Amino acid sequence: MSITPLMPVYPRCGVRPVEGDHCHLIDEDGTRYLDFASGIAVNLLGHSHAGLIGAIQRQAEKLMHVSNLYGSPQGEALAQRLVDATFADTVFFTNSGAEAVEAAIKTARAYHQHEDGNSDRFELITFSNAFHGRTMATISASNQEKMHKGFYPMLAGFKYAEFDNLDSAKALMSDKTAGFLVEPIQGEGGIRPASDEFMQGLRALCDEHDLMLVLDEVQCGVARTGKLYGYEHYGIEPDIMATAKGIGGGFPLGACLATEKAARGMGFGTHGSTYGGNPLAMAAGMAVMDAVANDEFLAEVTEKGERLRARLEQFIGNYPDLFELVRGKGLMLGLKMKVESRPFFVHLRDNHQLLTVAAGDNTLRVLPPLVAGDAEFDEFIEKLSAGAASFEPEDA
Repeated sequence: MSITPLMPVYPRCGVRPVEGDHCHLIDEDGTRYLDFASGIAVNLLGHSHAGLIGAIQRQAEKLMHVSNLYGSPQGEALAQRLVDATFADTVFFTNSGAEAVEAAIKTARAYHQHEDGNSDRFELITFSNAFHGRTMATISASNQEKMHKGFYPMLAGFKYAEFDNLDSAKALMSDKTAGFLVEPIQGEGGIRPASDEFMQGLRALCDEHDLMLVLDEVQCGVARTGKLYGYEHYGIEPDIMATAKGIGGGFPLGACLATEKAARGMGFGTHGSTYGGNPLAMAAGMAVMDAVANDEFLAEVTEKGERLRARLEQFIGNYPDLFELVRGKGLMLGLKMKVESRPFFVHLRDNHQLLTVAAGDNTLRVLPPLVAGDAEFDEFIEKLSAGAASFEPEDA
């Protein structure tokens, strides 16, 4: 047999980490890499945070899993913490971002279809270049052919509008529309923040037509942008929100948050999860909230983001043929390139031991752990500068 034991769905690179040290990863051969990918915006506290590690260790000694047949003091505590800190009244815990978005889609449909509701209201308007996950529903919610190929037919119930274009969204509305599903800041799509007018316009349309505003904050949530959640930048609140990635700090955890009104269709038996909300994940989530859900930490992320952005904007001026602009919020930053970004991302990784993340729209994602400081930022700029100086696009 020629197939590998790990199903070959990832084009894995030669970096093989076995240990983490704050903002660095250490390969099995001892090579140290500066990790400004953070497991794709997951390891927001770095790789050796005493509070997170200690919470997981203590909980592992007590109880890891019991299922959702029983009461969950751990889940109740973290759910209350999230409710107190956000727009939401209720929380469903999942193991991943895709599951959180799935729960959000079901919640939006159930809002209209509960009891003897309107079964024709099932369509969600989504947006170009979005990424919502890899399940059948979440790839159907994306307009990207590369994620559809080989998995047809897609699920019905999604229409695609142009991102950050309110008129495009309005044009798709009908008596079948249940709501909008949108990332306030697109991650995979190239670190593209929506405008205030767009987000506020979607909120107004939902209020006017009794629709659900569903936010996918899997990547931009949990302090990444200098706010606990990205919607806070826009002066609005969603009805339903998916969160994951950073919320577990590296432990698999996601959640679907909703208002009481939005969750009216999610009663007994409508949804479930074997592992979702397990005590070990709840311990990780509480440790993350202990660290990030306070004004001081969020202000630090904002300040660090402004400093790093200023340094990046100064840096790209030295390489006008390579870089176009810097965009993003907080420590969710993107370098839009004038050439294909993936070869540069590989060059930084393989030749300068700097880990970043490639994205759409020729963008290089810069997603450092939120605990990174001046020493890590200095090292980052040094490696990035060396990488830009030695990069030859035509040979990449």
